[in-house]
Amino acid sequence: MNHRKKNNHLSRKYGHRKSILSNMSSSLIKNKKIFTTLAKAKALKKYVEPIITKSKINTTHSKRNIFSLLRDKIAVSELFNESFKKVRERPGGYTRIIKIGFRSGDMAKVSLIELVDFNNIYNSKKNLKLVRRSGKKKRVNPIE
Repeated sequence: MNHRKKNNHLSRKYGHRKSILSNMSSSLIKNKKIFTTLAKAKALKKYVEPIITKSKINTTHSKRNIFSLLRDKIAVSELFNESFKKVRERPGGYTRIIKIGFRSGDMAKVSLIELVDFNNIYNSKKNLKLVRRSGKKKRVNPIE
């Protein structure tokens, strides 16, 4: 049974897991998307979403708290930039996990984790096309 086992340990000790999640979250904040295994992506989502929620409060205290989790000055300054304004207005659900396929070496499930507001394909209104999903087109009988 898996009751009361909140986080995935990723087969690593505490210090290694903490540094992996910290490095991956700072890479996600800087690059807006990263490719990783599905298990790491799910663990990263639980780790990075509270950090982004804390960045909504623009105080020195919240910056120091976030720096203690990320350990990267560039990523912390990126979180408090104007480019993340759209993210801070969102009430939650800052990241999206897209399953890509399997890694050829060990057949691990590979996925893409990205920040939702920075994907131009899903967010642009002009790329949306109205598609009719009705039945087949009516054919005109050439004999008539």
